[in-house]
Amino acid sequence: MNNPSNYQVLLYYKFVAIPDAELFAAEHLAYCKELNVRGRILIADEGINGTVSGTIEQTEQYMRDLRSNPLFADIVFKIDEADQHAFPKMFVRYKKELVTLRYDKPLDPNTLTGTHLSPKEFHDYLQREDVIVLDGRSDYEYDLGHFRNAIRPDLKTFKEFPEWLRENMADMKDKPIITYCTGGIRCEKLTGVMLSEGFKDVYQLDGGIVTYGKDEEVQGKLFDGKCYVFDERISVTINRTDEAVVVGKCYHCEAPAETYINCADDTCHRQHIVCPDCEETHHGFCSMECEEHVTSV
Repeated sequence: MNNPSNYQVLLYYKFVAIPDAELFAAEHLAYCKELNVRGRILIADEGINGTVSGTIEQTEQYMRDLRSNPLFADIVFKIDEADQHAFPKMFVRYKKELVTLRYDKPLDPNTLTGTHLSPKEFHDYLQREDVIVLDGRSDYEYDLGHFRNAIRPDLKTFKEFPEWLRENMADMKDKPIITYCTGGIRCEKLTGVMLSEGFKDVYQLDGGIVTYGKDEEVQGKLFDGKCYVFDERISVTINRTDEAVVVGKCYHCEAPAETYINCADDTCHRQHIVCPDCEETHHGFCSMECEEHVTSV
């Protein structure tokens, strides 16, 4: 069995103009396969966004090689220890946007984005009565874990945010608002949208929830539940104090739970939170219809 320190998971992004980004994506895929790291990397004309897993030796080499490119010399990596790969394969894809938004105005986080707050500053803002806390993720991510008193956005995809803001927060444009997301990249764009929409006092958690959980001073305080991540780990612990609580509820019985699974019916694959009892009782299916669909085939 591998020692937990034998592997690492890297989370990173950088908004920077990449010349001939489509070619760079193809070359980067070949490089990653040769290095034998696994993960999911998005490359666009506006920059790079990735999560990569590998042995310590492989991931350290990856970081050195990426930083040797002048475009990424100052890129910041968030590093998690792991006992194995967090991905089954390696994907590097070229996309028009690092975060799919399709906003009707151009957004460059290097010129328009919310004020970055350190974990300590964010923790202090969380305790202010005049501050609005906005979760910059999707509803299912919020349901597994979130900062205390944060607004839950009722949306499935990030591109729904501009319209959701117009419909739900138009009367809050003069109030201080702090936002957060998993690693920080979505808030770079979200706060840009908010400033473009007329919000005046907008902030974001620098490095996202993942960085907040690693900060030795705040130790993840005021984050309830676990943080959803987009790899085979599915969730990671953020609050490392005795104040940690479970906020997730079982899809079937609503008992406290923190395990996300995909419905065992391949035609459904609904991602839902289950408690151990219901996972066994329902055989990994989200409904009787899905179970009957599979058993009748």
